[in-house]
Amino acid sequence: MNEIISSRVAASARQISNDYVSDWAIQCDFDGTISTVDVTDSLLTRFARDGYEKLEDAWVRGEIGSRVCMQKQITLLDMSMDELHAHLDTIQIDPAFPAFVKKAQAQGLPLQIVSDGMDYVINYVLQRHGLGHLPVLANHLVQTGPRSWRLESPHAIAACSRNSGTCKCALLATQQRKHPYVLFIGDGTSDFCVSGKADFVLATSRLLDHCCKHDYPHAAFANFKQAQALLQQVISNEEMQEELQA
Repeated sequence: MNEIISSRVAASARQISNDYVSDWAIQCDFDGTISTVDVTDSLLTRFARDGYEKLEDAWVRGEIGSRVCMQKQITLLDMSMDELHAHLDTIQIDPAFPAFVKKAQAQGLPLQIVSDGMDYVINYVLQRHGLGHLPVLANHLVQTGPRSWRLESPHAIAACSRNSGTCKCALLATQQRKHPYVLFIGDGTSDFCVSGKADFVLATSRLLDHCCKHDYPHAAFANFKQAQALLQQVISNEEMQEELQA
């Protein structure tokens, strides 16, 4: 695995005590990182009335923020609770993610799911895989009628540079006040801002390109089997600690 670790981190690692390991916390994106698809996109494609794509285009052009875009898109969903559950029953996660969680917990590393997706959706999928105990910080999905929905954003802040429903930078800052180091794991554009503020990033897909472009401390991973192998190296690397403390 050494070849996929960023040059910002030395290839060798050392064994460390549990007290040292507990200095770290982990925050992980959900859609496209843990899940194999973007669940919100899959719901909109299947159940949304006309207009959700125009909202997406307006967001891409920068005319509206991601929070407003998603809130308006969710009002276009035409589905029952049973249909939602049936759809979520088809959603798969990275098969190695449960083992990654188990390793993190064994080393005393608190792990949060931070997502600009929907809490009910994420909790449902995680529960199916025996991971319902994980804390989920995301937008709040509310059923307003037999086939209607709205989205609330309890983790939005006015100062969010992306105008996101879930400000991942603010949630990162909260963890950094509790732990000396935070490892962030993600894949997409909603992770761009936070990747420049985390102490280290495990990145894939578009986030990997972004981290390479800006020379953020990171390692590439293709799946959570690789992420599990990298975890001990990342949190125990002496050269990295010296760099972060400089």
